[in-house]
Amino acid sequence: QVQLVESGGGLVQAGGSLRLSCAASGRTSNRYAMGWFRQVPGKEREFVASISWNSGNTYYADSVKGRFTISRDNAKNTLYLQMNVLNPEDTAVYYCAAAQTLGIVITSRSYDYWGQGTQVTVSS
Repeated sequence: QVQLVESGGGLVQAGGSLRLSCAASGRTSNRYAMGWFRQVPGKEREFVASISWNSGNTYYADSVKGRFTISRDNAKNTLYLQMNVLNPEDTAVYYCAAAQTLGIVITSRSYDYWGQGTQVTVSS
């Protein structure tokens, strides 16, 4: 079992930045692909970014490419999402997820473990 806990969400003005963290526990190894998703009421969960187990590969949704950076520190069992140049369209609950594979995963149903989410609100 893997437990994931997000933190770092909050309220920020448009153009600002936030750094989300996801602390993982309960694992005996860190060989999982990981990702960030976001969701707003009435909408499907949206892929944001994914990173391979060894940080060798990353993949971003077009909507965040160039603004967001996904990274991980396997020694600390922590995943990060640096979000820059935020706009109100980025407002959502952001979820951390882990998949039992080493490579990039971009489909939400392919992830095995999910955090409870952290709210990000960007005001205009």
